Amino acid sequence: MKILHLARSRPSPHFTLPVFQNALRELGSFELLESSETLPKEEVLSLIRGVDVLLTGHGTLPVPPEVGPDPGNLKYICHLTGTLQGMVPPELIDSGLLISNWGDAPANALAESSLTLLLTLLKEIPRHIRHVRSGLWWEAVPNAAPGQLHGLTVGLYGYGFSGRALHNLLRPFQVKVRVYDPFVDDIPEDAERVDSLSELFAGAHAVSIHAGLTPETRGSVTRDLLSLLPDGGILVNTARGGLVDQEALFAELESGRLRAGLDVLDGTDDLPPEHPARHWPNLVLTRHKLNVSSWPDPGSLSPKHHICLENLRRFRDGEPIRFRIDAQRLSLTT
Repeated sequence: MKILHLARSRPSPHFTLPVFQNALRELGSFELLESSETLPKEEVLSLIRGVDVLLTGHGTLPVPPEVGPDPGNLKYICHLTGTLQGMVPPELIDSGLLISNWGDAPANALAESSLTLLLTLLKEIPRHIRHVRSGLWWEAVPNAAPGQLHGLTVGLYGYGFSGRALHNLLRPFQVKVRVYDPFVDDIPEDAERVDSLSELFAGAHAVSIHAGLTPETRGSVTRDLLSLLPDGGILVNTARGGLVDQEALFAELESGRLRAGLDVLDGTDDLPPEHPARHWPNLVLTRHKLNVSSWPDPGSLSPKHHICLENLRRFRDGEPIRFRIDAQRLSLTT
């Protein structure tokens, strides 16, 4: 089995991890080419058509759409990470090629991140830190509204892999969980399905976002929805910043009415150094870094590597691959 990765410039550390490369070479021949963006298109096509498996992901040279009608020897595109946008064109889905991505690999880490942000705000950790650092101790923390998970109503916007994983983490705390996801049928008995985002926000103390970013969901968390949360309500977003009307959310946060934990922002996922949001005590910003894990063993395989290697073994042995991407799944993939 011939496996190829074409890095646009320098390869991502996802692909250069020694234990991962060794595992790939145990499955077949593996070649990683750097600076593939400098190669002529015909050479790129020739390289891709000459292998059995193309390994794609962060930092990958986009797969030319011409591969679809003429894949050569290529039979499988194994995408190590999540989103395929800008790397694997939709035309390839209809070509008959096998295509997969990391599936549920990030689910547990995203759920932990969401729970971390929820508890950080619920327990008013940022205000306590500021209070102690200012030299105070026993004095009351101004504007604090600490709470606990027990008895809380949490709305889940999206009930895919990470939404389900967060629900699992919340179960021991007797949290009331409400779910809005029109694409999911199997909502468990200990969660309440709602039929609209308005119903979700109106009946929750906190909302955690786990939906994919599509043209239909962009900006779907609107000013009107945010106004339905109670005073002190919490919004957690570890999905995509574009799902939220950021201007409306920042207005609520600046007024002090709501609290938010954001691992993602709209647009560039950045704020100017002088932006006042950096200093709001009711906002926690984690820069899309909560899903990163490098301790205690930074050289070990991550869940995405395990899924990739399992799928490569399945492909080699003629077994069905997991997390295959079809047109419907692609349309829902961020």
